[in-house]
Amino acid sequence: MNIENLRIFCRVIEEGNISKISRLEYISQPAVTKQIRQIENYYNTLFLNRERGILTPTEAGQALYPFARKIVDIFQQSQTAVNETIGKKEVLLNIGASYTIGDYLLPEAMGKFTKKFPQYLFSLTTGNTPQILESLKKQEIDIALVESDFNDEMLKKEVFAKDKLILTVSTDHRWKDRDFINSSELIQEKMIWREPESGTRVIIENALKEANVFKEISSTMELGSIESIKKAVEANLGISLLSTLAVKLELKCETLQEIPIKNINLVRDLFIVREPKRFSKQVVNDFVEFMQKETK
Repeated sequence: MNIENLRIFCRVIEEGNISKISRLEYISQPAVTKQIRQIENYYNTLFLNRERGILTPTEAGQALYPFARKIVDIFQQSQTAVNETIGKKEVLLNIGASYTIGDYLLPEAMGKFTKKFPQYLFSLTTGNTPQILESLKKQEIDIALVESDFNDEMLKKEVFAKDKLILTVSTDHRWKDRDFINSSELIQEKMIWREPESGTRVIIENALKEANVFKEISSTMELGSIESIKKAVEANLGISLLSTLAVKLELKCETLQEIPIKNINLVRDLFIVREPKRFSKQVVNDFVEFMQKETK
């Protein structure tokens, strides 16, 4: 039995599907099964129930998993620590980011960071805030950058930037010559929303509830990406509240227009999130320090 056996065992427990692990690891299904058999032979017991193509851990498998996970994580951390100590190139930083940050803020920031620290490589995963925080707790990523606040005692969060949400309309919209609108006028238009799990949507909904207009606003559609929302607004299919990060180019090129809303000023914090009990890679410390300075 070796570390690789334990690593594959952990992945199988977490995914519950050998064929998926085979695809992700670029190895054959028999090779995955062999890794599990070697562990079972070592302990002389079964760790997986195999019924109707579904894998579930046995009681022994459930008992082994937390120890195997800890062993694998510590081994990976030791590799990183040694690589950083001896100055080995190509230390990998696994970043998770919510969509707005990952799509519109990080690309430029990562380019600047790479110029300053050429020894580091990046892997970027995007998703909504709950998905990214779950990946952080599963140690699938090293650090998370998210756009909505949350409460979780297992995680350490710190503000690294501010972001403003603005009302965007088509340049052909009937409000195009207005200096501002009143919040009550929003009920006259159709709002284009992100999916309900979106951190941006939660913030907007809370602000509109405080303005006593949320219940009367008509939703014309829900779209799963910021780009699709921008295209819909450009086509004058509705209006939307979007991050200034996401519409910076469109405002400059005048394909979208900002209309201020009287008495509503949506400014939110952007958070860097880490697991405080987790071994801290030097690359993580360097990246956090850089982002805090870069976004001031």
